[in-house]
Amino acid sequence: MSVLRAVPLAFILTMLATAQQTISFPTEDGGQVCGDLYGQGDRAVVLAHGGRFNKESWHEQEQALATKGFRILAIDFRGFGCSTGPGQADFFSAPFPNDVLAAVGYLKSHGAKTVSVVGGSFGCAAAGDASIRCVVYPPRTDCKNVPQSPQRTCTDSI
Repeated sequence: MSVLRAVPLAFILTMLATAQQTISFPTEDGGQVCGDLYGQGDRAVVLAHGGRFNKESWHEQEQALATKGFRILAIDFRGFGCSTGPGQADFFSAPFPNDVLAAVGYLKSHGAKTVSVVGGSFGCAAAGDASIRCVVYPPRTDCKNVPQSPQRTCTDSI
């Protein structure tokens, strides 16, 4: 009988861990980033999409990581989805690292003890540029919630 109770409980806990919450938060330069927040826990991952994609392209990875106990934030960069901000009209010069820094700051200010950033294609470049801004040029006000040695993973196919 206890097994019959454990199975529905495990299913409910899995569903709660993977439930999506759509959020938005400001960037240091007056932009607004939209994201999908999944999971719970004090370990977090920002998912930064590539140029032909958006935050929804990370759905499978969001689900997999959330069920492993991570809090996941998949963001749309400025000019994608509902995200906006200065420079969004020019893809090649837009300050996309500000969007990554804002996402990391949001997670840190909401209880995440560690935050990693995973980027696909240009999302990886934005993540790398954001980490350089915090590691090479501290102290910056936009890095106040960003660890001084952020983890970064670059890949074009996850």
